[in-house]
Amino acid sequence: MSVPSASSDTAPSIAVPPGYTLHKENSAQIILPDSNGAFLNPVQEFNRDLSVACITVWSELANEERKRKWDDKKKRRQESAEKMAKKQKDAANTKVSSEKAPVAVVAQEGIPNADLEMDVDDSALVEMPSSTSEKQNKDEYKPHTFTLLEALSATGLRSIRYAKEIPLVRYVIANDLSPEAVETMRKNVELNGLGPQRSGSLARINGGSTAPVSLDVAGANPTEPQNSARPNLGKVRVNEGDACALMYSHRAERSRVDVVDLDPYGTAAPFMDGAVQCVNDGGLLCVTCTDLSVLANTNYPEKCYANYGGVPAKAEYCHEVALRLVLHSISTTAAKYGRFIEPILSLSIDFYVRLFIKVRAAPIEVKKAASKTSLYYICTGCQSFHAQPLGKVVEKVHEATGNTNHLYKTQAGPPISSDCPECGNPFHVAGPMWSGPLHSKEFAVKLLEHIEKDPKKYGTSPRMKGMVTVASEELETPFYFTPTKIASFFHCQSPPLEEIASALLHAGHPISRSHACAGSLKTTATREEVLDVFRNWIKTHPVKMENIKAGSPASRLLAKEPKTDANFKKHAMVSALSGGAKLVRYQQNPTPNWGPAAKAGPSKRKRTRDETSAPSVVTE
Repeated sequence: MSVPSASSDTAPSIAVPPGYTLHKENSAQIILPDSNGAFLNPVQEFNRDLSVACITVWSELANEERKRKWDDKKKRRQESAEKMAKKQKDAANTKVSSEKAPVAVVAQEGIPNADLEMDVDDSALVEMPSSTSEKQNKDEYKPHTFTLLEALSATGLRSIRYAKEIPLVRYVIANDLSPEAVETMRKNVELNGLGPQRSGSLARINGGSTAPVSLDVAGANPTEPQNSARPNLGKVRVNEGDACALMYSHRAERSRVDVVDLDPYGTAAPFMDGAVQCVNDGGLLCVTCTDLSVLANTNYPEKCYANYGGVPAKAEYCHEVALRLVLHSISTTAAKYGRFIEPILSLSIDFYVRLFIKVRAAPIEVKKAASKTSLYYICTGCQSFHAQPLGKVVEKVHEATGNTNHLYKTQAGPPISSDCPECGNPFHVAGPMWSGPLHSKEFAVKLLEHIEKDPKKYGTSPRMKGMVTVASEELETPFYFTPTKIASFFHCQSPPLEEIASALLHAGHPISRSHACAGSLKTTATREEVLDVFRNWIKTHPVKMENIKAGSPASRLLAKEPKTDANFKKHAMVSALSGGAKLVRYQQNPTPNWGPAAKAGPSKRKRTRDETSAPSVVTE
């Protein structure tokens, strides 16, 4: 039986039909068939809560940007109208002055030769009508409502929550390939009062029985307004069909949607091409990938390359590598169509990654994609890494005009010799992958404000607050490390996190946590400088050399002398790592043998993961 979320008790109780189970979550309530077809998995309420919050904040920020542009355009129109009015008034005044002056009229036949003075009535002056400016003053900015497409909806729970909880949603297109899932989805949409309405009814009569109104969303025009001649198609519009075909049918500019949500079972790679084409300029792409056995492990490098165009890494920071591989795949896909990506929040969560990405159209920005893409040489022993960017942007200032031109060049390489200078082990190549920022700090701060404004709005708000806080403080530099892992390379006692952090801060290197791993640190220091901190630590906490084999990686690491001394005295900035409060940053596995569940039902298709309970959490 499902465990309702914090606000599920606000929904009215309903009679559950025989053979179905009621599931409540926040504002939504759905019924699930007991036989098959309902795909429910633990811990995914956090995914939906986070998605609702992110899309809400994105829509608010997008409207703020639209309003700024609207205000600027209105201001320009007013200034233009004032200039035109002044110009016409000046021209009229000039005409009045010239006509008021005495005019000598040459004698003609029937007209006496005389000096005449012509007067012009001031009331004849033409003034600019005030109706235009009055109309502009009356006009007020109307918030932009947006359309959302969930390509793989399964039970429809996510789409229902989007429609009910995000204020600016115009309507949601909920799609699935499975007829069983679509049947369940239609029932759930009707149950929540979001289905098609005609003459005040939630259903239409079809041969004496009630049946939901179907919608061919492939032919629908999202920009077409509702009117009396067209029925109300509902706030959640259910479609049965192939997800890629649906998204390709929305490629045309007039039929594009503002948000696309991809939440499949496994990889989202087959759906990325359609998604980046059907989303509007400045729209939001939400992507989930659960195939971390491919993305965060080197067991299937051929599969990772086939899906994402890159090779994974075997290192403790493999979950960040997974994020960057998915971003690389989306970036290269978008670049084919003159589009570029702006990741606003990229999170490694439990057994999957969840990314929120703005997609924009600007061919000039596409040229910078190569400079935000890198191969990485990763040591098989100490996991030191060295970046090999695929391109670079060179700024050249013109001496005569002072204009700055951007030149796009290839990058020299490789960045390192064949063997690791620290431990002597060989390197493996990982990537290519995204080497730019994973998050937008501005967006993360706004998202945090949204969560803190009403903590009871989301059932998993404590964990949301903790993870988004870490993301907002995370350094943009690639990859993290844990003191425990590096201590294992030296076979030494693991130093406290605060002491390592203090030593790096005293050396002038900024630090932060990583949301992807408990006990992790990110820093601008090179791996060599980090290893030197550990070598200084070992001076006061010696290693038993009798346990170190000659010629081993540990012996080579210990043989090197640190180039600088480390100061392990507690730094004042170390307290900022905890934020001064207990936060739910990292989740503890709720049950033994926990992880993604198997697909539901006999049909072979991609389905989303819905769950029945909120996750258990730990504080740090």
